[in-house]
Amino acid sequence: MKVAAKIAVLLPVVLAIVGNASFGRAQDQKEAAPAAAPGGANAGPSAAAANSATDLPPANPKDVESLDAIVTAVYDVISGPPGPRDWNRFNSLFAADARLIAVRKPKDGGKPSLVVMTPKGYEERAGKHFLEHGFFEHEIGRKTDSFGAMTHIYTTYESRETKDGKAIDRGINSMEFFYDGTRWWCVQIYWDSERPGNPIPEKYLGK
Repeated sequence: MKVAAKIAVLLPVVLAIVGNASFGRAQDQKEAAPAAAPGGANAGPSAAAANSATDLPPANPKDVESLDAIVTAVYDVISGPPGPRDWNRFNSLFAADARLIAVRKPKDGGKPSLVVMTPKGYEERAGKHFLEHGFFEHEIGRKTDSFGAMTHIYTTYESRETKDGKAIDRGINSMEFFYDGTRWWCVQIYWDSERPGNPIPEKYLGK
């Protein structure tokens, strides 16, 4: 989470993470979500209530003035020691009807499933968890493709429980952005984590 907002921490560190225990813990921290319902996507709390244009808080212009700025803001806004996050800032980064989608892989190696959230849904899930647990995520690689007003990036991430602690997870955030001529909007964040049998390809590591 899953899943924003967008945040200034770009330390290119590449550490290997092994074992399902680390993967499971990191996934729980990032999205703080229950297991997906059998048979497919899990909408979860408030998933049907997407951000509407009238509900969106105003963004800090510096957070949305460029692609680099909004990506940095997404990572920065969800990162920090135990305590509340700035959810107004988080929500200001997203377009109306935006989605955050996490791939969940059972620790026993069962069939993967999806957890689908709105930004508000992510706030409800992750917000309670962040009050008691530190979580820091930063970008360690990026691939970008753009056409017209739309941009897609694969932004490779690394997660920690403390700012300078041991990495507990790596993976890729697939992010979709829209530029309206004035500012950037995050339309979707869709992520999966590195795990045994699912290593991050070298082409997605590094700038």
